[in-house]
Amino acid sequence: MTVLPAGRLRNFSRAGIVAIAASESRLPSMSTDLAQLAADRYEIGDALHRFAFGLDHGDADSLASTLIEDCVLDFRPAGRKLGLDFPKLTGRQAIVDALIPLLGPLDTSHTISNLQIEISDDSATLYGYVLAQHFMPRQGPKPDAENALLMNRYDCELTRDGEKWRFKCMMIDNAWAQGNPEIINALAVHRLLSAKSKPPK
Repeated sequence: MTVLPAGRLRNFSRAGIVAIAASESRLPSMSTDLAQLAADRYEIGDALHRFAFGLDHGDADSLASTLIEDCVLDFRPAGRKLGLDFPKLTGRQAIVDALIPLLGPLDTSHTISNLQIEISDDSATLYGYVLAQHFMPRQGPKPDAENALLMNRYDCELTRDGEKWRFKCMMIDNAWAQGNPEIINALAVHRLLSAKSKPPK
């Protein structure tokens, strides 16, 4: 509560004093709202960081924890620019089953920046950039190793799930690329050929 010296108190009208008191009575509510907003923004950003962690470490549980059951992931806008044939994926399990075997074995790292978050009740949108560096397995530490460096734009919709936020839609576009994105396809083709060469059980 604000305490005014007696000399200054005479300079305030009754309406002015009432206005000060009224504004102070709203402070607890404002503080609560700001604290909730800060918590929501943290959890929304954390969802994208956990998504990236799952990709970088081949951690299916971390990746799955960021998605609602019927989440949609659309990499096609980026794929068209990069010459990668990657389908639109629908469903948590389908996304995990596609991404973990594809990116998990790679030496890969994702760096997140420029997040813009808008929240409306239990829904939110997230826009951000994700810098994705990909090397073939165990090639990352080697000088002059073939790699793909991708700056991708993420356009996401999320929903509140208790204290956590989870993705319900992720669209990924490419801003620019360096290197050879085909190494991602090369790994997929190698895995497919290896599977075909194994004798049936």
